[in-house]
Amino acid sequence: MTVWPSVASTPLGRSLGRLYRIREGFGPISIGRLALLGTIPLGLMLYLSMRLPWAIRRYRLTNRRVMIERGINPKVEQYVDLDRFDAIDLVVSPGQEWYAAGDLVFRRGAIETLRLSGVSRPESFRQTCLKTRQAYVGAASAQGVAAAVA
Repeated sequence: MTVWPSVASTPLGRSLGRLYRIREGFGPISIGRLALLGTIPLGLMLYLSMRLPWAIRRYRLTNRRVMIERGINPKVEQYVDLDRFDAIDLVVSPGQEWYAAGDLVFRRGAIETLRLSGVSRPESFRQTCLKTRQAYVGAASAQGVAAAVA
């Protein structure tokens, strides 16, 4: 499974998200909505800059690990094996909530092993990672038991 980071993964995107959340105004017209209209070109440039061949990033879940890949021909930047974490925390920074995004923090005890920033709709990817981890660890322990019996 592959997910792409949203503009909420960048400091500028989070700043725009904080600005868009401002609800002061009258009727359907708010400061946040006016700011959204005024910053459409900036938001579009931010989004397109994230899709440039040398800047493109993706988060990939395989049957063995979770990886951060970069580039058109994906090169692994960071990864964590499925048996190297025991919890995934969802951290929503200010500005990310407007995008329905958040950071997924993979932990082994108190140690952060990997952070996926700006994941759009992160809870579904979090649940998928946890279920895949559970299957991987269960299969690995079953193989260990089978090897010990044989």
